[in-house]
Amino acid sequence: MSGQGLEQDSAAGAALMDRIYGWQRHIYDVTRKPYLLGRDRLIADLQPPDGGTVLELGCGTARNLIAAARRYPNVRFFGIDLSSVMLDRARRSIDRAGLGGRVVVAQGDASAFDPRIVFGRGTFDRVFISYALSMIPPWQRSVEAGLAVLGEGGELSCVDFGQMQRYPAVVRGPFRAWLAAFHVTPRADLAEVLEAAARGHGARARVETLHGGYAVYGRVGGSAMSGAPNG
Repeated sequence: MSGQGLEQDSAAGAALMDRIYGWQRHIYDVTRKPYLLGRDRLIADLQPPDGGTVLELGCGTARNLIAAARRYPNVRFFGIDLSSVMLDRARRSIDRAGLGGRVVVAQGDASAFDPRIVFGRGTFDRVFISYALSMIPPWQRSVEAGLAVLGEGGELSCVDFGQMQRYPAVVRGPFRAWLAAFHVTPRADLAEVLEAAARGHGARARVETLHGGYAVYGRVGGSAMSGAPNG
């Protein structure tokens, strides 16, 4: 896809997200807490090095960044999101939490961004994506973009909706319909994409399902990671 095409897609995606979350941003964290399962486990597993850096793709209201910054006080955090209204909420929350010196957010496309332009740095020790891949049309590119900005020995983590294998159809159907109303599409091949991406980067993938298939949790990284695919 051409650079102009990417810019047009990003602009259209930003407008859509702003329409969806124009008013929801005020109640997003409260209403999403009961069903965005696995986020806190992801944060607990990050374990970035002291003095390290962590990037979240699709940071939304910065709920995760704030929780992670409190857990890891000697680490700097960065977040990128397409939605200007969500970022407005994020900046307010970061300031209220007194974390303006350690948490920075910026507008950008999680599937195509240059961290040097956005944040003035090229790599990060950890990258994570929490319930954003199901809302990003070119979501596979976001996985690759996250892996591409990992430093030596870095790790990418993600958690998102699964296929709900152990839930009855009477539950799956209405829940999927409700997600679709918010332009959310669980990625049936998320595990396979993570494993293939890991192989392409000479890294390891650890993928598991949570809560009977409600969510998929994956981690890609290891000492082989160098910020660029092998070969």
